[in-house]
Amino acid sequence: MTYQSYPTGSAGNAMPQRPPQPQTVVNAVRLMFAGAALGVLGVIFTLAFSGRIKRAVGKAAVKSNATLRSEGKKTLTVAEIHSLESATVAILVIVLIVGVLLWLWMAWANGKGGSWARIVATVLFALNTIYLVLVASRAAVTAIFVGLSWLIGLAVIFLLWRRESSAYINPRLQ
Repeated sequence: MTYQSYPTGSAGNAMPQRPPQPQTVVNAVRLMFAGAALGVLGVIFTLAFSGRIKRAVGKAAVKSNATLRSEGKKTLTVAEIHSLESATVAILVIVLIVGVLLWLWMAWANGKGGSWARIVATVLFALNTIYLVLVASRAAVTAIFVGLSWLIGLAVIFLLWRRESSAYINPRLQ
């Protein structure tokens, strides 16, 4: 008994082969790793200067208490101020770690050529732009870190939307 081979379809239905990763994507991925490294530095600086951060938060809380007291409103206790100081540092560290993980995730996903990843990276860059505007007038060190991160993101987005990158990310459109 002989069997016919299973039809494999016509050549017109074949998925196009993904071209090799262009230099624009390679450079974008490298920049994303640089963004992650910058985020790690941010975590280190936040932990190294956590005492100063806590003091600044404590001073702001005491000043706020004075205003609240003059208005006859409830003020924070010493324990609540201490909790606020610690929570502020913890939240900063968590946000920075999430940022590092997002940089690494986007490097991996865009390096694989996921079209969704380029869109997510663009949305994250837009959110970083809003964050930059919000912190630009704040502490100089924070503004410098966010500004450097924004510049890295700008370069990444520029590279990811180049024609060479598009040919790699979505070869069916070419």
